[in-house]
Amino acid sequence: MGPIEGLLYGFSIALTPGNLFACFIGVLVGTIVGILPGIGPVGAMALLLPSTFALQPATALIMLAGIYYGAMYGGSTTSILVNVPGEAASVVTAIEGYQMTRKGRAGAALTVAGAGSFVAGSLGVIGIVLASAWLAEQALRFGPPEYFAMALAGLLLLSRLSGGSVLQAFVLVAIGLALGTVGMEPISAVRRFTFGSTQLSQGIELVPVIMGLYGVAEVLLIAEVGAKRALIASVKLRELLPTRQEWRQSAGPIARGSVVGFFTGLIPGPAGVLSTFIAYALERKVSKTPERFGHGAIEGVAGPEAANNGATAGAMVPLLSLGIPFSPATAILLSALVITGIQPGPLLISQRPEVFWGVVASMYVGNILLLILNLPLVGLFVSVLRLPQHVLATLILLLCLVGAYSLNNSQLDLWVLVGFGIFGYGLRKLAIDPSPLVVALVLGPMMEKTLRQSLFMTRGSFVDILSRPLTMTLLLLGLAAVVAPWVIRRVRGAPVVSLPDAIR
Repeated sequence: MGPIEGLLYGFSIALTPGNLFACFIGVLVGTIVGILPGIGPVGAMALLLPSTFALQPATALIMLAGIYYGAMYGGSTTSILVNVPGEAASVVTAIEGYQMTRKGRAGAALTVAGAGSFVAGSLGVIGIVLASAWLAEQALRFGPPEYFAMALAGLLLLSRLSGGSVLQAFVLVAIGLALGTVGMEPISAVRRFTFGSTQLSQGIELVPVIMGLYGVAEVLLIAEVGAKRALIASVKLRELLPTRQEWRQSAGPIARGSVVGFFTGLIPGPAGVLSTFIAYALERKVSKTPERFGHGAIEGVAGPEAANNGATAGAMVPLLSLGIPFSPATAILLSALVITGIQPGPLLISQRPEVFWGVVASMYVGNILLLILNLPLVGLFVSVLRLPQHVLATLILLLCLVGAYSLNNSQLDLWVLVGFGIFGYGLRKLAIDPSPLVVALVLGPMMEKTLRQSLFMTRGSFVDILSRPLTMTLLLLGLAAVVAPWVIRRVRGAPVVSLPDAIR
């Protein structure tokens, strides 16, 4: 099935009444989640994951993916109108967007942000089709050593790009890998770290961990900080149309941001946040009037908003083609695939085309729905910020408890939820991103399984594993990501720092 035939088949799947409704619910929830500060798409996807158990695989994935990219739209709304980023990827948008609001150009900023998101999402769909099909074809040649090397290289790259120190990221990765070893060993079925508990034999579920790190931790922060009221700017419908000059100034940044975002999404780590900073810095570099930035330059809205939606599309490529998540949000999508009994990986396109093509086509449909929803109803969505914080916190906590318990009807999942809620709260207070832990927890079992398979293939010889060209290339790439900054400092003649200090 070629790309054109595949997309047409995907639209026939995505436009069925059930899948269209699921897409609408996903983008609607995503928009609201993006507007509400703190929850984020990861927390919302984790909360709603149990509700997808009774759905068809394609329908479940369409709804969860809608939350993922829908949150990017909603986050820009509050960044522009209230100077409160609803989602981490919208932090950069607030720099120029709120300045435009103060100048009376909030409507133009919202329209350009929506248009940039739509263009990036549309181009991202094309990128997913071309890149995923090619990568899945190449991945058929991969063996267990290549999959192990790719997962390990991904964790090493994530440790460098997670935003904090590499040492902190390594500690979180180690915790995630250790949690992944709890339960039955995949080859010999030996119980490990279960302490005699039958429930622990099944391992630690991903969903309660994510709900605790993101959902319960947010509730604790809300309880600590208390209610915060923001002055919400009103936007009339006739104010949404940008001028011709604003459209001309936005066209280039939207195109550049779409490309930057998509390729950033292919890298492990917080691609949505990282892509917006790259796009914003790029626009300042190429601008003939960089002094306008910081005072309401519309290019600073168009570029980052296109970038974060492009990164969302790019992050879907390794998930759909290789079955490897490079971010917590795609880890939840992977969980949804596994729960519904689908084997993710390069055979997904050929064995379950309705899932692959249905999800890809739904992303284009969802972007159209978001464009229709977000601009005319912007005032209605922003009014969600008037919801009392204690009501919101109670609702989040209730959903977390119900969602965690509904997985296995197990009290263990509730204890995991509470424990990681407290742990996530501590990480938030220390300004540490928990993403490395989540991704390591997902990749850990796969890494262990593929390493064991590799050792069986080579009769225990690590030399034979490393002698495979692709395996060595991937491992060197991951290692280079960790030590390259230290090497560059030495080459440039910067103050000499030991490698351990550089990692810190």
